[in-house]
Amino acid sequence: MVRRIKAKLILKLRADGLSGRAISTSVGASRKSITTVLEAAEQQCVGWDEVREKSEGEVYALLFPGRGDHQSVFAQPDWGAIHRELAKVGVTLKLLHGEYLDSQAGSGQAVMGYDRFCKTYQRFVLESHATSRVQHKAGMSIEVDWSGPTMELVDPVTGTRSRVYLFVACLPFSRYAFVEATLDMKQDSWLRAHVAMFEAFGGSVPRIVPDNLKTGVIKHPAEGEIVLNDSYRHLAAHYGAAVLPGRVRAPKDKASVENTVSHVATWVIAGLRKTTFGSLGQLRAAIRERVEAYNQEPFQKRAGSRKSVFLAEEQPLMNPLPAAAYEISTWVYGRKVARNSYVSWRKNFYSVPMSSIGATVDLRLTESVLEVYRNHERLTSHRLLPAEALNQYRTNDADIPPERQWQHWDTARVKEWASRTGPCTLNVVERIFEAVQVQEQGLNAALAVLRLSRRYGPARLEAVCRIALQSQVRSPRYAHLRPLLETGQDQNLATQPELFHNDGGYVRGGDYYAGGTR
Repeated sequence: MVRRIKAKLILKLRADGLSGRAISTSVGASRKSITTVLEAAEQQCVGWDEVREKSEGEVYALLFPGRGDHQSVFAQPDWGAIHRELAKVGVTLKLLHGEYLDSQAGSGQAVMGYDRFCKTYQRFVLESHATSRVQHKAGMSIEVDWSGPTMELVDPVTGTRSRVYLFVACLPFSRYAFVEATLDMKQDSWLRAHVAMFEAFGGSVPRIVPDNLKTGVIKHPAEGEIVLNDSYRHLAAHYGAAVLPGRVRAPKDKASVENTVSHVATWVIAGLRKTTFGSLGQLRAAIRERVEAYNQEPFQKRAGSRKSVFLAEEQPLMNPLPAAAYEISTWVYGRKVARNSYVSWRKNFYSVPMSSIGATVDLRLTESVLEVYRNHERLTSHRLLPAEALNQYRTNDADIPPERQWQHWDTARVKEWASRTGPCTLNVVERIFEAVQVQEQGLNAALAVLRLSRRYGPARLEAVCRIALQSQVRSPRYAHLRPLLETGQDQNLATQPELFHNDGGYVRGGDYYAGGTR
């Protein structure tokens, strides 16, 4: 069944002042679809005020009359009767399709094949809001929840009791269960329980069906897109799954895990009620034994057990696990990318693609990796620098071209900058290096001189260097040049060109030499 675009939501977002691009991102539809809805509304002279009280279906029918109406050349059975029959023990869609073919024999009408028969029934379920009778597919979903009943630990020394919470997961097809004990119900415990669950199952599935708890789902509105917790969304993406929470106050959307939770109360909590546990490790080991026995218990109305069906039919269809398990992460929001295309974190710097200079990005941090995101799109990732590192740079070659990357200053690079400013500036810089015993000792002094060009311009720096070279100072420095620039003497003396005429170059006076008068 083709998914209808949410026309009412689009009109609301447009009334709120969002652009077409922003609406496209918000509802997860193409910009062409957004434009189509807006143009249809304009042609029909329909705005948000006219559709505020209408349902999504009514708005769609108003904007696109006749579109999406289901018409078929095939003979249609009584889908209500089909739905009622399917609830009976042993009745399947395959059986009902055979009966449908028999009923239409000799009628002269075209009949549906089994695949179309199943899809048409699914459309009926969606449109009539009926509860589907179709069995769950193997390896397609995992339902997860917290158990209401809890357990406890008893400190063997002090006798202090602490509550233990149970994370419960179930594969709906095989009803294979997983239970993990945690000390709290916070987000990190929720995520670590999922990691342990995937490891225990030995694979992942396309869908994770949780309840609408805050550790997983931030917002589940009646209309609009579900807002997931960032860490939970990334965990699901790491295992190639999507989070599809059940409807609010609709436990039948995850009936399998609800049923498993009640069984856990009997098999695990009641089964271990007479045993005292002093550590979480002991409790988890005991829970694994009880859950293993539960999974091996034979079905009452089905051949085999949860474990046998899981191993034979479901686990082979599950997706393989990623090479590395998911790492628990924290998020830092609202970091601005500097003009040099780096973002700072704990006094160190990490490169970001140059197209994001000046943008606001979010950082996802694990124990070893820093990832940079912009509008939920990962831009780059880096290995975290050690905690003791300070003012260090991490650069990905793909983020910044080599000619724009940060480089250490050396003598050749400083002289190249000086030569671009002018010959007198280059002469001053060379004298600074000649006056020191080690070349690196002159880097700060030379750079201090050259950085004067950022405030006063290259032309004025070249002029004051020429004045300084005419003086008796052997190696002009920043302290000699800046006063000339601040007082504007380079501009005053520029009107007296004879002061700059010196065919003999830089000549030391007689008092410089040993034989002269000091």
